[in-house]
Amino acid sequence: MAKTDYKTIDQYHAAFPADVAERMQEIRNVVHSVVPEVEETISYQIPCFKYKGYLIYYSAYAKHISLSSPWSDALLRTFEKELKQYKVSRSAIQLPNDKPLPVALIRSITEFRKKENEKENKNT
Repeated sequence: MAKTDYKTIDQYHAAFPADVAERMQEIRNVVHSVVPEVEETISYQIPCFKYKGYLIYYSAYAKHISLSSPWSDALLRTFEKELKQYKVSRSAIQLPNDKPLPVALIRSITEFRKKENEKENKNT
């Protein structure tokens, strides 16, 4: 991939085919609906959302969109059943582009991460 210098999430989305950009926009919309006060930024040249610390990231690839964060053991245990159908690591969940986006799961993960950040960062 060519060297990039994205300044906004919109710029990041514009670099991908329309169908992939739409999927990423759907994730973005979910994050905003769960955490209306979320701050958008670009971190490591990918979309990042902050709320009382880093909340969630996503990035696009040829065959999937990666939802990422440093996933806690609690999160991975809580969503173990739902995540079985995806490739999952300690920091990423790969959502295949040839399957429907699991909006309800993304919403639940975002809600979980919001609560984790609130608990860990009470003073921010």
